[in-house]
Amino acid sequence: MRGGVAVSGAPSMEELEGSPGFPSKERLVKETVAVIECVQEIPCDVCGSICPHNAIEVTSVKSLPRLVEEECTGCGVCIPFCPGLAIFLVDYNYSGEEALISFPHEFHPLPEVGASVEATDRRGRSVTKGRVVRVTERENYDCTVVVSIAVPKKFAQLVRGIKLPGGG
Repeated sequence: MRGGVAVSGAPSMEELEGSPGFPSKERLVKETVAVIECVQEIPCDVCGSICPHNAIEVTSVKSLPRLVEEECTGCGVCIPFCPGLAIFLVDYNYSGEEALISFPHEFHPLPEVGASVEATDRRGRSVTKGRVVRVTERENYDCTVVVSIAVPKKFAQLVRGIKLPGGG
């Protein structure tokens, strides 16, 4: 994506890879890890206080969150609490051909486990088909559900949401 968040509303890969919340390529393929796609200094520090493993450092309310790779267990607790919907989990080792992407989802109806869905990029454009593996809805998530979908590995860094039949 050219232009970045200031031009297109979605961060470019260059912005993401240069941000302190983006894991290294080595860590991405090692095991499930949080990917923090927060590239603008906005007044927020929820992720740093919610992580039970101290894997997200926020030095001030307006600093970008930094992923502490060696502390991240890929638990996903941070996903539903990010008000910017900017935290995802990527598991490149889900299967031989597929990666598992977990992301915040605030639309209804909720997808059903096993359903085939249109997997979308950061701008809501369809990029591939995905299969819903898990839908995690908890009372303390404050109306944000975490959806996990399996997609071909080559789309793991592109897919960040879904498009459901009927618009959600």
